[in-house]
Amino acid sequence: MAEQDTSAFAAPDACRAQHLRLRCRVDFAARTLRGDAALTLRGQRDGLRCLVLDTKDLQIHKVTVNGEEAKFVLGKRHSFKGSPLEITLPFELRRGQDIIVEVTFETSPKSSALQWFTPEQTSGKKHPFLFSQCQAAHCRALLPCQDTPSVKMTYYAEVSVPKELVALMSAKRDGEMPDPEDVNRKIYRFSQKVPIPSYLIALVVGALESRKIGPRTLVWAEKELVDKSAYEFTETEDMLKIAEDLVGPYVWEQYDLLVLPPSFPYGGMENPCLTFVTPTLLAGDKSLSNVIAHEISHSWTGNLVTNKTWDHFWLNEGHTVYLERRIGGRLFGEQFRHFQALGGWRELQNTINTLGEKNPFTNLVLDLNEVDTDVAYSSVPYEKGFALLFYLEQLLGGPDVFIGFLKAYIQQFAYKSIVTEDWKNFLYSYFKDKVDILDKVDWNAWMNTPGMPSVKPKYDMTLSNACVALSQKWIKATESDLRSFSSADVKELSSHQLIEFLALLLLEAPLPVSHVKRMQEVYNFNAVNNSEIRFRWLRLCIQAKWEEAIPLALKMATEQGRMKFTRPLFRDLYNFDKSRDQAVTTFQQHRTCMYPVTSMLVGKDLKVDQ
Repeated sequence: MAEQDTSAFAAPDACRAQHLRLRCRVDFAARTLRGDAALTLRGQRDGLRCLVLDTKDLQIHKVTVNGEEAKFVLGKRHSFKGSPLEITLPFELRRGQDIIVEVTFETSPKSSALQWFTPEQTSGKKHPFLFSQCQAAHCRALLPCQDTPSVKMTYYAEVSVPKELVALMSAKRDGEMPDPEDVNRKIYRFSQKVPIPSYLIALVVGALESRKIGPRTLVWAEKELVDKSAYEFTETEDMLKIAEDLVGPYVWEQYDLLVLPPSFPYGGMENPCLTFVTPTLLAGDKSLSNVIAHEISHSWTGNLVTNKTWDHFWLNEGHTVYLERRIGGRLFGEQFRHFQALGGWRELQNTINTLGEKNPFTNLVLDLNEVDTDVAYSSVPYEKGFALLFYLEQLLGGPDVFIGFLKAYIQQFAYKSIVTEDWKNFLYSYFKDKVDILDKVDWNAWMNTPGMPSVKPKYDMTLSNACVALSQKWIKATESDLRSFSSADVKELSSHQLIEFLALLLLEAPLPVSHVKRMQEVYNFNAVNNSEIRFRWLRLCIQAKWEEAIPLALKMATEQGRMKFTRPLFRDLYNFDKSRDQAVTTFQQHRTCMYPVTSMLVGKDLKVDQ
């Protein structure tokens, strides 16, 4: 069955993009990208006379089809989907026939795919900076395209930028040359020979430097962060090798990392050949490198085997979390994998507590008809998806058996886009001797029911027990017990265990303010720079209504823009009567420096934008 992608206007069942040739000029003064996108499209049926592409806030200057000027009209703008670009073909397209549709366009300074920085907003303070984030449905705000993960295409790009800057894309670097039209600019060339969905097209422009940290890996960042970043991510090649050993060859050749400015909205983004990451991973001790393992894993699950529509996003993320934790298990042992898995279960509990257990966004398979994918985004596809796979691993014979399935699944569906039904049918055919076991799984409960899963996988508790014991001690402590706590309580705990200790406390009713004050006295969490620890600690303080934590929480919510941190911090500050007004005014002061989607979502959270 052909599932229609409700988030896009384009109809790829009529004709499908095969290749994109992009030529554009980055204009920092006007905050626009200007250029032309030439799409090679293949007819999927006979007698086609018109074609629809996705756009959002783009100006369209001209359209040609095979060099011949074509009539076009921009349809009515939809609140989050943008506007359909309706092109009348000068001739009838036959099935199997290729045409080149070239669109001359310009982006809006308010494009939801791009964030522009003034020099003052960068680490170096001298040069402007630009990055894109297209997932899920923002590539249309960057260039006209069939903006659906059901379509995969190769691309070639030439990007003109000021000559003192570097441009990078989600592709292999293919050289540079002076811009023949402007001596102050240069053109960077890029080539992506593996077909990818539009959401993986990515561009960054800035005063970037690189360090080589492996045979196929450079780390890119502004000069101020590049050495720190190179140190933090030295395990990258080991992780790539483990992933290849688990699920087969890495087909993208290069695996570079790019550390972005702090407003980057995600932990990482798996742009092919060039993973984008947040600087909040720079803990100084490599302890947050699981995000790198996650983005590496996407090179197979997500980028090679892709969800056909965003309703099936769990296929991308559940499998990627599973693979990320298998890599962690190889590096740090099976008990560590179970510890991370249990942390994921708690994260899922936390998300479902926030969203509500009847919320349809807590289903594994979503119905996103007329729903903005950014609004529906949560940890559910990651952690409910992982929990299902971890449960199946235990049901079907353990980790070695299940990795065989994952490898075969990737081989079966590589370079394709699929839905949950495809995955399930393959699971049944791979485990054809275990159909009786598979039939006992309550598939409807897992896939289509909101709230926590009705069955919980088994977790090895070795590394969790200490976190549980200490968190329980704090929960049960009376005022007179507070003196019994000391810095020795946490001396033997790893940073991962401290994160888990705080996460357990956040699942309970808020602590009395006397408890968090004492916790600061003995553990000095205010001095910790690990972003995952600091984030949970500050939430704990604000939920306990400790006024002294308000400026610290506001600072963390605004000095970085990773939505995982920024949204819950702002929500907690809004829910505390002593900080509500400050939260709103601080947000309003900072929103122009925020990534557009972050600004939109925090605005909704704080009831500033209805």
